[in-house]
Amino acid sequence: MKIMLDPAEVEFSAIRAQGPGGQNVNKVSCAVHARFDVHASSLPEAVKERLLAARDSRITQDGVVVLKAQAARSLEQNKEDALRRLQDMVDAATPAPVVRRATKPTRGAQRRRLEAKTKSGAVKLLRRKVTE
Repeated sequence: MKIMLDPAEVEFSAIRAQGPGGQNVNKVSCAVHARFDVHASSLPEAVKERLLAARDSRITQDGVVVLKAQAARSLEQNKEDALRRLQDMVDAATPAPVVRRATKPTRGAQRRRLEAKTKSGAVKLLRRKVTE
C-alpha cells in the first residue's frame, strides 16, 4: 500500500542556492526549502509515529521535516526533487516492522554445532606442544 503525499501540505520557500553557478546563483532564488509538518498532515497515525521515531536529522523536535533541494537550476525541478525525497521518507516509514518470534534451533542444528565444536577442539589439541 503506497501512501501519496498531498503537495498542498508541503510548504515551499525559495532560497538562494549555494556553491558555484556564476552570476545566476547570485541573482536567482532557485533552491527550495520544503517544510512538512508531520503532526498536521493527513498521514495515518501509525506512519506518523514511525516517521517521527526515525532518527533523522532532517526532522525537527517539533515534528517538521525540512528538506533543502538545490541540485537543479530551476525552481520547479527542485520542488519536484524535494517532493520525491519526502515521498521516499514516507515510503520508508509505511511498512510495519515485522515482529520477531523466538524459535528454538532444530535437533539437527544442535547436533551439527556440537560436532563442529568437537572438531575444532580436536584441531586445537593438535596445536599443543608435544610432551613425552
